[in-house]
Amino acid sequence: MTRFLLRRIPQAVIVLFGVVTLAFVLTHVVPGDPARLIAGPNASVDTVASIHHQLGLDRSIGYQYWRYLVGLFHGDLGTSYALQDTPVASAILRALPISAALAVLGVLWEALLGIPVGILAAYRPGKLADRVTTLATLVGLSAPPFWVGLLLLYVLAFKFNLFPLSGYAAPYINYLILPSFTLGLGGAAWYARLTRTNMLEALRSPYVQMARAKGMPERVVLLRHCLRNVLSPLLTMLGMDLGYFLGGVVVIESVFGLPGAGKLTFDAIGTLDVPMITGAVLFAAFFIVVMNLLVDLAYALVDPRVRR
Repeated sequence: MTRFLLRRIPQAVIVLFGVVTLAFVLTHVVPGDPARLIAGPNASVDTVASIHHQLGLDRSIGYQYWRYLVGLFHGDLGTSYALQDTPVASAILRALPISAALAVLGVLWEALLGIPVGILAAYRPGKLADRVTTLATLVGLSAPPFWVGLLLLYVLAFKFNLFPLSGYAAPYINYLILPSFTLGLGGAAWYARLTRTNMLEALRSPYVQMARAKGMPERVVLLRHCLRNVLSPLLTMLGMDLGYFLGGVVVIESVFGLPGAGKLTFDAIGTLDVPMITGAVLFAAFFIVVMNLLVDLAYALVDPRVRR
C-alpha cells in the first residue's frame, strides 16, 4: 500500500501541474481583454492601460505564468479581477460547502435510485419491470440536465410552490433537493443500466448457481454474492462523480441560482477572470485526482483479488 501511494502521489502532482498550465494558457489565448471588461465599454485608453499595469497584464505571458506558479507554491492563488481585493482561495472556499452538499446529495440520488432499479431489472430480465426500466433509463440519459431542472422549477417551485425558485438560505435542504435530484437523475439512469448489465453477468456465473443449489436464500445470493462483485465498477463511477461534482456543477448551479463553485466559475468565465478560472480548475482537478486515488484504495476493501 505504501509503495502504491509513493507511486501515485507524484503522478497526481504532475497531473495537477499540467491542468494548471493548460488552464492558464487557454485563458490567455481566448479573445477578450479582462481590463476592458473591468473598466467598462466607455472607459478611456489610459484607464484600460492603467488596469493592465495594475493587474500585471502588460507583462509577458511567461512572466505572468512564473509569478502565478511562485504564488501557488506559497499557497496563494492570486486575487480575483472581477471581485476586487478578494483572494481567489477565499472566494472558492466560501462557495465550496454549497457545491460539496450538492455533490453528496447528487451521488446519493444516483445510488439510491439507480442501483435498486438495476437489480430489479436484472432479476427479472425481459419482464415488465425490465422493459419499464430500460425505457426510463433511456429517457433519463437523453434528457438534458438544464431542461430537467427548468421543468422541475416550473412545476414544483413555480406552479405548486413546494420548493424555492432560486438562491440559498436556511433551511438549506429546501434549496438543495431539486438541484441534487436533477444532478443525480441522469447518473441514476446510467447506474441502473450498469448495475443491470453486471448483475446479469453475476447471476449467470457458476458460483451463484452453486449457491442456489446449496439452498441459500435468494436475498443472500443477490446481496452477498452478486452485488458485492458488482460494487467495483459502481464504486469507480460514484467516486469519480463525487470528485467531478465537488469541483462545481456549472449548469445545475446556474439554473438554480446556487452560489457554489460552479456558479463562481461560470461568472469568472464571463468576465475573463483568469485567476478565478485557473483556481477553480485547479480545485476541480484536485478533487477528481483525490477521489480517483481513494477509489483505487477502496478497491482493495471490496475485492480481495486487488490486494493480491
